[in-house]
Amino acid sequence: PTFAHYLRIAGYRTVLSGKMHFCGPDQLHGFEERLTTDIYPADFGWTPDWLNFADRPSWYHNMDSVTQAGPCVRTNQIDFDDEVVFRAKRQLFDIARGNDRRPFCMVVSMTHPHDPFAIPSQYWSRYDEAAIDMPRVRIAVENLDPHSRRLRHVCGMDLQPITDEQIRAARRAYFGAISYVDDQIGSLLQTLAEAQLAPQTVVLVLADHGEMLGERGLWYKMSFFEPACRIPLLVHAPRQFTPGTVAQSVSLIDVLPTLVELAGDGKPPQYATELDGRSLLPHLQRGGGHDEVLGEYLAEGAIAPIVMIRRGRHKFIHCAADPDQLYDLSEDPDELRNLAVARGTADPLRKEVLRIWALESLHAQVIASQRRRLLVAAALRSGRQSAWDYQPQFDASEQYVRNDKKLDELEAAARFPTLNAAQAGKH
Repeated sequence: PTFAHYLRIAGYRTVLSGKMHFCGPDQLHGFEERLTTDIYPADFGWTPDWLNFADRPSWYHNMDSVTQAGPCVRTNQIDFDDEVVFRAKRQLFDIARGNDRRPFCMVVSMTHPHDPFAIPSQYWSRYDEAAIDMPRVRIAVENLDPHSRRLRHVCGMDLQPITDEQIRAARRAYFGAISYVDDQIGSLLQTLAEAQLAPQTVVLVLADHGEMLGERGLWYKMSFFEPACRIPLLVHAPRQFTPGTVAQSVSLIDVLPTLVELAGDGKPPQYATELDGRSLLPHLQRGGGHDEVLGEYLAEGAIAPIVMIRRGRHKFIHCAADPDQLYDLSEDPDELRNLAVARGTADPLRKEVLRIWALESLHAQVIASQRRRLLVAAALRSGRQSAWDYQPQFDASEQYVRNDKKLDELEAAARFPTLNAAQAGKH
């Protein structure tokens, strides 16, 4: 079950607007309403194939996003995110002026900031070209760890040289995309306030991954290095929590129990399955909380499961196919000194990995899952095309003026704030 399932059971109205990468026939995963389709396919066509790693997937990231970076007027991604935010704002007003008095949970998921690195000129021009810093960490290809070298292959980074001008343009466009998202968040917060929903609404701002932006000669995500996996997690609830900063490392899997406990007045429910995540309420209430993240990477560029333990100042990365990596992030934030090369240093963490993960079994499960998905994807492309992509439905007859409705009643229902009896009686 997702947090949307648990919140619905708790009496919440659950709404989704935007990108979620749901793959398969279930395109709601507990959400009662979905306002947009997804920007990317819902089928299994984007399934990695570890057994044929040498064959670079044609559908995956390539370096066009970097070599073609720059300002634009419109993109597919801007079209999508503009719709996502418009639908979300409209829904907030509909909630405010509707008769459904249930509490609500709304997820608004934009694809920005993300490659391709193209952004409208108004955001591109917010950053001076001379002020765009270049990547701090430059590592020769032959000195990269094996997984980073594999990423260069799978993304075609080894097919053409990338100039400093292209790097700077890509970074500038990405910074502009962050500003675009900032503006959209500001617009949503303004709508919350105008709809008189802000005081009782908890707002979380988070992301699903970071961006290497040329650090270590890498781009995009797909690794456990800090630029790729360190993300924002902001919680705005001034009526409930004192403002502050949390130093501990936490994870997106902690969001589910956090939301569910917030919805249940701080009380954990009876979960249907054992959770990997832990509630962030102790952190938000300034009462301590855990300082640990367990991560798994099972996707493109890998040839075996890659797992990570982040605890306190240390990060340990393990893959059966590669040498271990251990970094002290307080002393070495750029992850340049691999402490695991010293004999015995990483032995306790390596034993802990083997205690937490059954890696051989996990590897076999990944291969089996990939084979099933690849077969289904091929079958659904044969003959009549079948797709699971979500198709949002809107009934225009219920939105605007139609002759089967009384005009005054429709206008009164759509007006917010609602007129009182004295105001409504004036002509």
